[in-house]
Amino acid sequence: MSGAVLVTGVGRRRGIGFAVARRLLAEGRRVVVHSWAPHDDEQPWGADELETLLGEPGAPPHVAADVADPPAPAALVDRARELAGPLTGLVVDHARVQAFAAQHDPASGPASVVLMTSGEHRGPMPGELAYVLSKGALQQATATLTAELADRRIAVTCVNPGPVDTGWADDATRAAVAARFPSGAWTTPAEAAEVVAWLVGPGGPALNGTTVDAEHGFRR
Repeated sequence: MSGAVLVTGVGRRRGIGFAVARRLLAEGRRVVVHSWAPHDDEQPWGADELETLLGEPGAPPHVAADVADPPAPAALVDRARELAGPLTGLVVDHARVQAFAAQHDPASGPASVVLMTSGEHRGPMPGELAYVLSKGALQQATATLTAELADRRIAVTCVNPGPVDTGWADDATRAAVAARFPSGAWTTPAEAAEVVAWLVGPGGPALNGTTVDAEHGFRR
């Protein structure tokens, strides 16, 4: 798969999206990254300054877009194609994949969409109902998206990396969660990125339609 990859949600250096983008760039893939700083600014952890995050030598092209705005996903995909050429990979934290599918020419070869979920299908997450509903919808949509996009030669997988240390947890939560890993340490964004990078590579379509529970043995 030699085409470019669009990675959404790359607004924080400690985030999974940033780690995925770095991993793909290290492979020599063409990458376009997306972020929406106003969303991150509303979170307790805030957003990184994009000039610092993406202004380094060799940084990939960046597109800012609020994907909750209905026309935004199509505009985002169009802009990514302008910057990097046809897209054969999409790493996405929302279910708006229609524009990506529309731009892909099946005759050019296979493509991959990787969705991200959070383990809600493996056990309850008290106090996180809204988060569970949003992430659970992505996990449940995977099989249907797989069927819908099969004739366009687009594989769809969903990754559950388990708890990932992206800086959101307080000290007590960090210690309690770490104790549930056999290694005694959280999954890192770089480790989650290894799984995603493989899924948007040549071997990824073998897991088409599945949810990959890459939780490093996390015990509920």
